[in-house]
Amino acid sequence: MKKIVFILALTVLFSTNSFAQAKTEAQNIFAKSYDYVNDFEKILTPKQIETLQEALKSCETKTNNKMLIVTTPTLGPYTELADYSLELDKYLNANLKIDASILLVISKQLRQIQIRGVDKLRNKLSDKEVESILTSFVIPELKKGDYFKGLQEGAIQIIKKLE
Repeated sequence: MKKIVFILALTVLFSTNSFAQAKTEAQNIFAKSYDYVNDFEKILTPKQIETLQEALKSCETKTNNKMLIVTTPTLGPYTELADYSLELDKYLNANLKIDASILLVISKQLRQIQIRGVDKLRNKLSDKEVESILTSFVIPELKKGDYFKGLQEGAIQIIKKLE
């Protein structure tokens, strides 16, 4: 009887630790700092990153809305890009004190793209307008393999809507 109680106690103790570690691992998948363009998937050249950063800084100056672009090869513990981008947005706000009005997350490897944060700007940029920008400007360039041009065109169109 004592052996059974001991085994049950150990099982409860170790299962609690494994749950706590999973939460810590989920938080550790995000970087310690973020800039306007964060190319973790390495799909852009340094010059392309610099060009996009200048455009996004200009957007923030003109419209008081900060836009971040994040490329990621993996979603870590998340199964959907929407979940990943939601948690990234929360992480940016809570841990890094970055309030991104627009968060554009893309994964070349997973062939997915997500734009988050438009709720804050609903009066300037509707869901239909975001979808139109994606289908008309971004996705055609991504299909051609030109990720820089797709991201640049998408950013330009979003900036035009915000001005």
